[in-house]
Amino acid sequence: MEERKPVIAIVVPCYNEEEALPHSVPELLGVLDDMSARGIASPESYLLLCNDGSRDHTWQTIEEFHRADKRVKGLSLAHNRGHQYVLLAGLMEVRGKCDAAISIDADLQDDPRAIADMVTEFNKGKEIVYGVRSCRQTDTAFKRTTAHAFYSFQRAMGLETVYDHADYRLMSDRALGMLAQYGESNLFLRGIIPQIGLDNAIVRYERNPRVAGESKYPLSKMLSFSIDGITSFSARPMRWIFLTGMTLLVAALLVAVYVLISYFCSDHISAGWASIMLSVWILGSLILISIGIVGEYIGKIFNEVKHRPRYAVRDVLWD
Repeated sequence: MEERKPVIAIVVPCYNEEEALPHSVPELLGVLDDMSARGIASPESYLLLCNDGSRDHTWQTIEEFHRADKRVKGLSLAHNRGHQYVLLAGLMEVRGKCDAAISIDADLQDDPRAIADMVTEFNKGKEIVYGVRSCRQTDTAFKRTTAHAFYSFQRAMGLETVYDHADYRLMSDRALGMLAQYGESNLFLRGIIPQIGLDNAIVRYERNPRVAGESKYPLSKMLSFSIDGITSFSARPMRWIFLTGMTLLVAALLVAVYVLISYFCSDHISAGWASIMLSVWILGSLILISIGIVGEYIGKIFNEVKHRPRYAVRDVLWD
C-alpha cells in the first residue's frame, strides 16, 4: 500500500502586502507543486493567507487568488492585531486540517526553497523544524549589529530562543495542539515554541531581499518586540533592579563613612555641587528606569487578567 503523503499548510501573515502577494503566492504554489511531484507532500497541501487588518487591497488580492486557485485559502482579522497574533490565528485555523504547518512572511526574505527541506525533516519524524539564517550578508551593518544584539540581550535576560531564527518554522499538528494550550495574551511565539519540547531540527538558508514593498519591522518595532519577549518570559530585569539597589546602598554607606571621616578630621569642607548634581541625575534616571521596568510587568498583568480574546476573525475563505 502506498504511504500517505503529509498535507502541508503554508501560513502567510500579511499586513499591507498587496505589492508582494502577486510575487510570493505563485512562488509558494510552485513549492507545493514541486513537493507534490517529488512525493514528499500531498497534492492537497495549501496556502493560508492571513490578513492582519491591512489598510490597502491585501484582502481583495487574497480573494482574487482564492477564486483562481482553491489551494489558496484566506483568513482576515477584524482589525490590526500585529504579526504574532495574526500568525497565531492562522496556525490555529489550520490546526486539525493538516499534518504540519509552515509559517513564512509574505515578503519571501526567508527562502521558500527551504520548505522542502523542512518537510523532509518532518517526514523523518521531527515535529518542529526551525528555519535559521546561515548568514546576514543582505543586511546593512546596522541591521546586522542590532539583530545580533537583540538575540544576545534576550539570552542574557534568560530567554530561550533559537539564534538567528525569526518565525520561519514547521510545526506538526501535534505541536500546534500543544501551542493552543498556551493562553497568554502577550504573545512571543519565538519564546513559547522552544518550550513545547518536541523533537526538533534546524534547516539553514540564506536570506533574500524583499520581493516587493517595505519592511514592517523598523528598529522601533524590533525594540518593542524585544521588550515584550523579555517581560513575557523572564523576571530577571526586576532582579537586576534589586541588585542595582543593593549596589547603590553599599555605595551610599561608603560615601557616608567618607563624609563622617571628612567631617571629624577636616577643618574645612567645600560644598560638593558637582557631586550632588551628578548623584541627583544618576539616581533620578535609575529610579525612572526602575519604575518603567516594573510598569511593563504591571501592564502585562493588567492585559492578562482581563482575559479578552486575543484576536477576532472577520472572514474566512476555505471552500
